[in-house]
Amino acid sequence: MIQDIYPSKLNNNYMDYKMTAEDYVLWFNAEGKAYVRIGDEQIGFVMGSDVKEASAVYLFSVDEKKFFLALGEVSFLNPEYGYYSVRELRDRCSGKELFAVFSAYHLWRWYADNQYCGRCACRLELGKTERSLICPSCGNVVYPRINPAVIVGVTKGEKLLITRYRKGYAHNALVAGFTEFGETLEETVAREVMEETGVKVKNIRYYKSQPWGMAQDILVGFFCEADGDGNIHMDERELKYAEWVSREDIVLQPNNLSLTNEMIKVFKEGKVF
Repeated sequence: MIQDIYPSKLNNNYMDYKMTAEDYVLWFNAEGKAYVRIGDEQIGFVMGSDVKEASAVYLFSVDEKKFFLALGEVSFLNPEYGYYSVRELRDRCSGKELFAVFSAYHLWRWYADNQYCGRCACRLELGKTERSLICPSCGNVVYPRINPAVIVGVTKGEKLLITRYRKGYAHNALVAGFTEFGETLEETVAREVMEETGVKVKNIRYYKSQPWGMAQDILVGFFCEADGDGNIHMDERELKYAEWVSREDIVLQPNNLSLTNEMIKVFKEGKVF
């Protein structure tokens, strides 16, 4: 999956570092596209030595390499670089560099969406001791947003409930959805499967989780079983396909980045019943 970068390691502890010439710099345009270089399916980053006239905030480190986010205008132009969406990079690249872009995008989205205090409308300032934004007027403190969502592998004997979204990602997927206020993750599983496919489920069990910076998510994977006949009544507003598919007929996604694909794969290989 995208976060499996061993032996490299992400260090997400916040420190009030100042950018140096050897550090990596990420910046995103108004559409959320990252300014990077692509070569041999790998991502190259702008260096601190290349950047002029930009304020920057420390994001995280991968191994010993520090990543910063440019918050101001950046003076840098190189024909080898271009603006790419995280979805474009997902389709073309892999490795620790792609995970770094996903993680940086998560934080960029938070910084971009929280420039002013939601209580008094004063401009927020960067926290100095933790990853936060602080209002100098009323003292309101804002922390990065993380959206909990479930990925659900629903089984019926030797078949798995495969879906495809009506919009967005075009390949095979599983039932998925965000947790609502006041409900447990297990209740989210049952509700989302019922809403999207009309299938009642039982024996809900946790599988694995995954950070997914593209949508500021923490994805939580569950397997469960159809309770009853498993007749599908698809929500056509959300899905364009929902069918029970036998192990041998399942088609995987084109890469191994997502928790969804891993869950589909382990069922296809007979490791989940």
